[in-house]
Amino acid sequence: MARVPYVESEDVPEQHRDLLVSSLQDRPLHVYRALGNNPAVLAGLRGFLSSLWSDSGLTDRRRELVILAVTREIGNEYEFHQHVNIARDVGIDDETIAAVSGGKFDEFDGEEAALLRYAVAVVRGEVDDREHEAIAEHYDESAVVGIAALAEGYAGLGGIIDALGVELEGEFVGWKPGEGGGEDGE
Repeated sequence: MARVPYVESEDVPEQHRDLLVSSLQDRPLHVYRALGNNPAVLAGLRGFLSSLWSDSGLTDRRRELVILAVTREIGNEYEFHQHVNIARDVGIDDETIAAVSGGKFDEFDGEEAALLRYAVAVVRGEVDDREHEAIAEHYDESAVVGIAALAEGYAGLGGIIDALGVELEGEFVGWKPGEGGGEDGE
């Protein structure tokens, strides 16, 4: 059970009601309904996440790979689950999702492998000169800032979700979708 109530549309000011609804799923999500207990914070987070989504300097595929790697690293089932579906929508197959979830970054090309390693290093607080140089070989300064912000933004969102006890809207797809699902994906 969530630690805060899931607000209804009528519980928030009119100017924030649309923020309870996922633009991709066209329905209210528990995460937004929980955050709706503080409509100003909901608005700020939605704006921040929207910027990360569109301004990180990554393709849709690479953005989703980063989000999957980060949410798996922090163990946040809610965001991982949501982004498995988004990843599939942008053409990422379950085998690739399972490779990200399993930390098998060597299975990716040099640029994507560097990107995934960097994203995980960011959330672990382990970015050193070597990690920075590896990502800088593939991305300019603007994109490196976007990637670091994307990684930490979703790590932060995952922490909020965990603190509030936000529940999935359905059954967890598993850490390795297509390989039996379940809690540990195996």
